[in-house]
Amino acid sequence: MANKNDIVICDTDVIIEAFRNNKQVIDELAEIGYNNIAISIVTFAELLAGARNKIEFNNIYKKVSTINILEINSHISDIFNKLITDYSLSHSIGIPDSLIAATSIYFSTELFTFNRKHFHFIPDLILYNFK
Repeated sequence: MANKNDIVICDTDVIIEAFRNNKQVIDELAEIGYNNIAISIVTFAELLAGARNKIEFNNIYKKVSTINILEINSHISDIFNKLITDYSLSHSIGIPDSLIAATSIYFSTELFTFNRKHFHFIPDLILYNFK
């Protein structure tokens, strides 16, 4: 994995767009540098859970397993608990988004997402600016 300051964590929606061969997204990920891209284990699970059959599951698994996957640790769990406590009622933040945000906060990395409305209210989270 590259230096943690160079890492950008991608949300599930970004990876899906890359799988759909969205040229703008693919170009942006290339500019970030494929060695600098990471995903939360939650994103990995969401992508696999979205497979419609075993062939699609295996294709997703092969593609995603080449990306840096960040595991959840006790520090991320603590941040997650705070996010759920602070924002589940006021902003309807869900478990997957809270875990992904907590991972990004813990690693002090930017989060690349197209669902900025799910995250913009979290003060310690740095959102990546898609060009």
